Amino acid sequence: MIHDPLFLLAAVACLVVVVILMLGIGSFAKGGEFHRKNSNRLMRYRLAAQAVAVLLIVGFAWLRARGGN
Repeated sequence: MIHDPLFLLAAVACLVVVVILMLGIGSFAKGGEFHRKNSNRLMRYRLAAQAVAVLLIVGFAWLRARGGN
């Protein structure tokens, strides 16, 4: 499974979601000018990245269930 490119792509997408989420939470906790300007944008980016990650995970599971390598 670790050698499957779709699995690796899904894992990277999940890591991107975590990084964006941590940036958003960090800006929320810190407050200030960065938070006011970028908090909503970061959460929109997280939502889009999360949708891509979910689609990749579902695609990976669907291909594995069909017997794909």
